[in-house]
Amino acid sequence: QVQLVESGGGLVQAGGSLRLSCAASGLTFSSYSMGWFRQVPGKEREFVAAISWSGDRADYADSVKGRFTISRDNAKNTVYLQANNLKPEDTAVYYCAADRDDYSIVVVTTLIGYDHWGQGTQVTVSS
Repeated sequence: QVQLVESGGGLVQAGGSLRLSCAASGLTFSSYSMGWFRQVPGKEREFVAAISWSGDRADYADSVKGRFTISRDNAKNTVYLQANNLKPEDTAVYYCAADRDDYSIVVVTTLIGYDHWGQGTQVTVSS
């Protein structure tokens, strides 16, 4: 079955950086767009970033544009989220997810477009 395992979260001071990783198995990774979402208690899970299956297209939430970068290594079946200049409002559990469909034409930014989810990794940014 499909497994997505996130890592790299932790506690960081405002202005600091973290690199999140998501290792995938059980699917043909290079065929699927991948996304990062985040969630804080009491709020809905929200889109952060997504990257196409080919790696040539990406999309970001306005709140993270210019600070976060999504990338992928299809040889390692891994997607990354480089988070720079972190702010306290970035504190959340971060989840990676695989697109519902393979070879998607567009980079999906909505929850319903994703079919498989990891268990999440906590990111805490102190002020």
